[in-house]
Amino acid sequence: MRIGLLTEGGYPYVNGEPGLWCDRLVRGLEQHEFDVYALARSERQEAEGWVPLSPQVGRVRTASLWDAEDDGVVYGRRTRRRFAECYGELAASLCATAPVGASGIAETTAPRAEGTGTHDQSAHEADRFANALYGLAELARDEGGLPRALRSETAVRALERACRAPGAHRSAREARVPDLLTVAARLERALRPLSLDWYGDDGLGAVDLCHAASGGTAALPGLLARHFCGVPLLVTEYGVRLRAHYLTEPDSSPPIRFLLAAFHGRLAAETYRSAALITPGNTHARRWQERCGAERAKLRTVHPGMDAAPFAEAGESPECADPHTLVWVGRVEPAKDLVSLLHAFAEIRRAEPKARLRIVGGPSGPEGAAYLAHCRNLAAQLFPDEADGPHAVGSNPVSFEETGGPELPSRAEAYASGALVVLSSVVEGFPAGLVEAMFCGRATVSTDVGAVVEAIGGTGLVVPPRNPRALAEACVALLRDPERRARLGAAARARALELFTVEQNVAAFRGIYLDILSRTPARRVVLDDTGEPLPFSVPAEAHVPGRWTDAKVRAVVRGGPAWATDTPVRATAARSSEDDGVAGSGGSEGSEGPGGLGASESATGGGRAAVPAAVAERAGAAVPVWAVEGARTVVPASAVEGARTAVPVSAGEGAGAAGPVPVTEGVRATASISATEGPRAAASVSATEGVR
Repeated sequence: MRIGLLTEGGYPYVNGEPGLWCDRLVRGLEQHEFDVYALARSERQEAEGWVPLSPQVGRVRTASLWDAEDDGVVYGRRTRRRFAECYGELAASLCATAPVGASGIAETTAPRAEGTGTHDQSAHEADRFANALYGLAELARDEGGLPRALRSETAVRALERACRAPGAHRSAREARVPDLLTVAARLERALRPLSLDWYGDDGLGAVDLCHAASGGTAALPGLLARHFCGVPLLVTEYGVRLRAHYLTEPDSSPPIRFLLAAFHGRLAAETYRSAALITPGNTHARRWQERCGAERAKLRTVHPGMDAAPFAEAGESPECADPHTLVWVGRVEPAKDLVSLLHAFAEIRRAEPKARLRIVGGPSGPEGAAYLAHCRNLAAQLFPDEADGPHAVGSNPVSFEETGGPELPSRAEAYASGALVVLSSVVEGFPAGLVEAMFCGRATVSTDVGAVVEAIGGTGLVVPPRNPRALAEACVALLRDPERRARLGAAARARALELFTVEQNVAAFRGIYLDILSRTPARRVVLDDTGEPLPFSVPAEAHVPGRWTDAKVRAVVRGGPAWATDTPVRATAARSSEDDGVAGSGGSEGSEGPGGLGASESATGGGRAAVPAAVAERAGAAVPVWAVEGARTVVPASAVEGARTAVPVSAGEGAGAAGPVPVTEGVRATASISATEGPRAAASVSATEGVR
């Protein structure tokens, strides 16, 4: 099948673990074709380039979220009025959001008990947001783009009216002009996918499934592909976007935080409502999704797949580790709380004087660089260089290193150098570093944040965050008990190999893709070079198993099902009667079926039939004709005038006659099927209302 992979700041850009996860998924699903639709977050990201692409990637289309290009679209008076109405409705749905609860999540995004006024109001505002969002998308499609309109004075005034309207939340009413300008600019960036030309027959309209690698803005193209083209949407989140907003916007004013949180909450709720399936990467993300309105029936946890091969050597030789060395590996930033780790190590040194701490990792941006400098100064104060004698050179028991040098060429070497791996974070999503340590067979001591407990299970020690004493006591306990360390390390490696490998991740998504497509109505028919339909061009319940060729796709019939048009559907030829030893006639003439339907049928064996589909007047749906190798006859669909649906006639493999034909209650019809002899036969179906 053809998958549209939607990313934001990840694959195919060089961007760490999120991009690596998508690359492993694409390479693991060799039987599928992927079209990548990527949103770039920064100029630096675009300058760094792409990772090497897999052969399964058919094409890559990118768009920028960081620049402010003018689309040059000028609206007329009527179009400006239409934009003001849609944008005003969207802003009003944000300002009407209920207060943010103690948990930090907008309460209107959470499901409510049915029958309550709060639930009704929440549902009304959710529908209001969705209608406004899709109204803006249709306006962008009709007029060519929205960037200039979203940055215009009309947008700012519409946002101001919504904030000053009766019933608006207190935080929204407190917004001043600088706040409104900031929010309008941020909304313009988040809504930029509405103006992209990705939603036609040559884009996302041609894929079988949209797979968003994250929520938020990355899922917005998937929502529009579903809205315009009916493409099903799969959403995978290893970190919830709404949670990330609360963590990355601490310094903004309350009105800005409120309005942006309301937007991300509304967008998350609409994404979860529209998605065919949601795959959180861990239970921690799953709880956030449920709190944001995701239905439990749509949730299926799929742990991220990581490559275990680079860590195999370290995992199979745990005896090479230094029994007195602790290792921390990751990106240096304030959320990792290395200050608490250094204070904890001071207590560890008092209990175990031979202990050493290796901090391996580089800074994350300017803030990370400043934090790294602060940690270096703190380490120099807590552990002054002490020499063993008057002629020896002093050394510090804490070292700050980065991978890629001669001593630590890789992360696997870093984990292998220590007997114990430590995690001291105060904020964490899925702890990929801990899983790598588990692949290496190392015991771990971690803080209880994010999905840490879910990842390690019972194979490591967990302590409260921001508690240096508890962290030190756990580390000392494992440093003094090598047998316990070995048991925990072996159990950790076994757990990681069972749950967190690339193979289990790829197998899970292979089944999920098939599950979604099996429940999705057919939107188009795909034919190969021989004129045979390819799999997944119709719903799975209408698929008759057969021998499908690997020929290149020849054509895609668009604009509705092929059987509802005048163009014949080319099907596989029936077997010849000489090969089967049975007469060419498909059944006895004048045989009576259920509902008073008599049918006669004849076909020339070995010929290829071009079978037009007949749909009765006022019929609500057309039923496709499927014929595969091994079927004796090819029988078209018939429909009775006045019936609600077209009724298919199916013939089993090797059967001599057509099977029973159900007829709508109240309609008695007589149908005859005839076929002209020759290599290409035409079949017709006639039905007369009211004839017994």
